[in-house]
Amino acid sequence: MHRLNNGFLPEPAGRVAARFRELFGGEPCLVRSPGRVNLIGEHTDYNEGFVLPAAIDKAIYFAVGVRPGERAFLHSFDLGQNHEFSLRRIEKSDKHWPNYLMGIVDQLGRGGYPVGGFNCVFGGDIPIAAGMSSSAAIEAGLAFGLNKIFSLGLEPLALAKLAQKAENEFVGVRCGIMDMFVNIFGRARSVLKIDCRSLDYRYYPFEREDLRVVLCDTRVKRELASSEYNVRRRQCEAGVALLAKYNPGIRSLRDVTTDMLESHKTEFDPVILRRCAYVLAENRRVGDACADLERNDFAAFGRRMNASHDGLRDDYEVSSRELDVLVDAARSVRGVLGARMMGAGFGGCTITLADVGAVDRLRETCVRAYKNHFGREPKFHISRLESGTEILEH
Repeated sequence: MHRLNNGFLPEPAGRVAARFRELFGGEPCLVRSPGRVNLIGEHTDYNEGFVLPAAIDKAIYFAVGVRPGERAFLHSFDLGQNHEFSLRRIEKSDKHWPNYLMGIVDQLGRGGYPVGGFNCVFGGDIPIAAGMSSSAAIEAGLAFGLNKIFSLGLEPLALAKLAQKAENEFVGVRCGIMDMFVNIFGRARSVLKIDCRSLDYRYYPFEREDLRVVLCDTRVKRELASSEYNVRRRQCEAGVALLAKYNPGIRSLRDVTTDMLESHKTEFDPVILRRCAYVLAENRRVGDACADLERNDFAAFGRRMNASHDGLRDDYEVSSRELDVLVDAARSVRGVLGARMMGAGFGGCTITLADVGAVDRLRETCVRAYKNHFGREPKFHISRLESGTEILEH
């Protein structure tokens, strides 16, 4: 539980709580559910590899409370829309946004957890479709709130797994667990190395007050991302199937070494070889980047971010012209340690690690380059690394 130092709620939380009182009366349970960044380790999660994400200060806020009966009432503060449904007959909505919330209720029902009627108002300041995982924040936040108001007794890992299953099975997106995991387990001023096979995790310090994590949003919808994401998964699975003929113990690229790949490279389609080589290299980069953090060597960490983008652009081929222009512009700025695309690709954000004194130059340089190439401006978000999902006590 988070106690507010000054007694005041963050502005979005205050608005959500006020709307709840206006609609339903009474005092709600308030939940803060953060977005996330991924510093390094892209497209490794579904290959049972390693990732290095962090929860951030931008969040979705929930006001939830018990209501009589077996119906739930949802209100999206930001969209000004309502959705009501029966807990006994949960059907997908054409409005789309309720599905992320109903998926949680559906999973709790399947697990036999006693969820009764409830009211929910939610809203926040995570930019939608910018790659900061607003969907995981919505799912995990509601799961966290319902766990609290109905005293369900679900442990943090169970909440993360439940949120992932809701997106996989009800929403229909085959995402990995990284977004939900860091949403629940995030810690302020820390990054989280997650083993996506065992779900073992470890915190690494990210405490430099003279550095900033800057997200630059291309404002390009990732229309290719979902289809190409599934193509990349199949390509990686094809590489695994080829190598498993020689070593039946191989079940994912996590089990493949560089020597194994090199020994059989003539048997690979060249594209699949590049995809597999990227994943192996990215997993190594995550481990090396954690060692950099332990030594407080952020210059080396930044160079690994650069290498990650180069691999995503050239070998995994999920970058875009817009992302590349922003990365190249950022790297030209004095005081920038590293920059890369973040997320599935083909749009969304870049993530840049920069000295605090370089942020204005970074913004000016990226805006100028982007306007010269595309005639419009990108959007900027400066993020702090914050704690994971929590109850706000006010």
